[in-house]
Amino acid sequence: MDNPPVAEKSGPSSEQNVVASDPPEAEAEAQGGIEEREIAEESPSISDPALPQVSQEVDGFLSNLGLHDGKSDPPEVPDSVEVFCKLVESMIGNYDSGNISARFGQVPEEDTTFLESVVRVSKLMNALRGFPVGSPAGEMYGRSGSVLQRAMSFVEDEFRTLLEDSRSHIPESKSLKTKHPSFNSKEDHDRCALPESELTGEEDYPAYPPEVVASMKKVATAMISAGYETECCQVFSISRRNAFKEAVNKQGIDSFSNDDLQKMQWDTLEGEIAAWIKVVKKCSQALFPGERRLAESVFEDYPAIISSQFSNLARAAVIHFLNFAEAVAMTKRSAEKLFKFLDMYETLRDLIPAISSDNSDDHCHELKSETMTAGSRLGEAAVSIFCDLENSIKSDVSKTPVPNGAVHPLTSYTMNYLNYACEYKDTMEEVFQQHQRIERNDEAGSDAENDRSGQKNARPPPARLSPFATQLTTVMDLLDANMETKSKLYKDMSLRYIFLMNNGRYILQKMKGSSEIHKVMGDTWCRKRSSDLRQYHQNYKRETWSKVLQCLKDEGLQVNGKVIKPVLKERFKTFNALFDEIHKIQSTWVVKDEQLRSELRVSISAVMIPAYRSFLARFSQHLDPGRQTEKYIKYQPEDIETTIDELFDGNPISMARKRT
Repeated sequence: MDNPPVAEKSGPSSEQNVVASDPPEAEAEAQGGIEEREIAEESPSISDPALPQVSQEVDGFLSNLGLHDGKSDPPEVPDSVEVFCKLVESMIGNYDSGNISARFGQVPEEDTTFLESVVRVSKLMNALRGFPVGSPAGEMYGRSGSVLQRAMSFVEDEFRTLLEDSRSHIPESKSLKTKHPSFNSKEDHDRCALPESELTGEEDYPAYPPEVVASMKKVATAMISAGYETECCQVFSISRRNAFKEAVNKQGIDSFSNDDLQKMQWDTLEGEIAAWIKVVKKCSQALFPGERRLAESVFEDYPAIISSQFSNLARAAVIHFLNFAEAVAMTKRSAEKLFKFLDMYETLRDLIPAISSDNSDDHCHELKSETMTAGSRLGEAAVSIFCDLENSIKSDVSKTPVPNGAVHPLTSYTMNYLNYACEYKDTMEEVFQQHQRIERNDEAGSDAENDRSGQKNARPPPARLSPFATQLTTVMDLLDANMETKSKLYKDMSLRYIFLMNNGRYILQKMKGSSEIHKVMGDTWCRKRSSDLRQYHQNYKRETWSKVLQCLKDEGLQVNGKVIKPVLKERFKTFNALFDEIHKIQSTWVVKDEQLRSELRVSISAVMIPAYRSFLARFSQHLDPGRQTEKYIKYQPEDIETTIDELFDGNPISMARKRT
């Protein structure tokens, strides 16, 4: 049984003009007062079997109409055109019937047929435009326009429905309002990397099923082909903008005015920066690519629409991100902010590919330029903060020496700071290169003559180091000079060299422990540092132990081959006094580095123990056994070794200790 098509709100009589077959008599009597909606529900198909033939006839009419000369002589309009319009209205009625199986999207083939018919109505209306109002062609122009308007209203609603269904597919995300430690925190430094686990939930954002995307594409193509591009783009834009805003808001980012950020305490601002970084990374890695993919799928045949849709959606979010970044870059600069600034710089740098492509429109290119500008401001702030490390070192002019020759706080702070900075080596190189270009441009603008001659730009750094490496070397040289100056605060020359060894070894070990800082400074610098340490070591031994070793020499002990006992006794007394004094003082000195401490003890033992053992073997028999021997020979060789092993522990040892 063929059911009659439904046309708008018309009754059965008008529908029977479209399809000749009548319902059986018994059924007609039982359903004589039934509404057309109930009739439509019985229809097994949205489109009428007559539609292909009628569509072919309409296409023939359109083809002939294209050959018609002028609008003053309107052509005859075949009946198939009116039939076709009623068939289209019938399809709309069936879609609106409430029957689940007849809804748009349930049968893709039927939807395709319907959308093709809608486009055909649009072509029909355009072809009939301009004919006299009272003519059949003029009347059919108004009729086709009415059908098209109804069809487009329905299609627009269906397009919106398809898009709004996305809300149920957007996965929930955890709040990102977490704080990350700064350089001064006791926790490990965090570079705000976005955990992989937080991306997996949105890697297929916006998570439309393929069949839904296919339906969107068909609807969008039909609307654009029918001349409803503006309405189509508006529906898509509003829906996706709302969905994107909802997805971003779920990340927990707040809005702050410039004044709020300027007044914010660093602990609070640091947490906001961490949240900002994660939201922007989420957009870069999941949300923006997802929105671009969706636009490319729906508007595949319309590159300009793809670009405009994406740029319009991205712009509001990106401008919000950039306002925050620029406000942060304007806050008061301090050393602990460097790494968050670099995190933000990297985040904006990684955002650029997500918002710009080769096919992007002018708006996207403008957005890319604004993002680069904001990143450049963060980069300049980072350069300024890092270069201010110079001033921090120069201004550290404390006149109080560090107790017991330990590593100076300035050394540990500076090296830890440099180690963290070199974790960002590539980024630091990048921002310093940009800074150098800005400086050169400024120089060129202020001195055109030098720019023309190329004198300034042609002169490379002496060692051909990168700008960052040059700055790092400057900092290291300043730190060396500062430690050399501070070593002179110690009146004891031996302690001066212990201090220089402690700080030098700390610097060298930090260098060796960081492959990044080692790459920047190079092997030559490290070899020079090692050579300096060896020299400090030799200087220490000379200052401390040369007088002790002098007591163990033969000179002055014999006259004509005979040992002079008073002189020998004085030698032992002097040795004991010197050794006791060294032990008393240097056991309080601090050498925290185990390897350096071991090297010092081994080195001292290597010269002291053989010399003392030899001296003892040659001259101990010249002292009277018993009380005299105990009085002058206070140490045995093994006691010397034990005592040396107590040096540099930082613990005062009672000199009342008796030999065992």
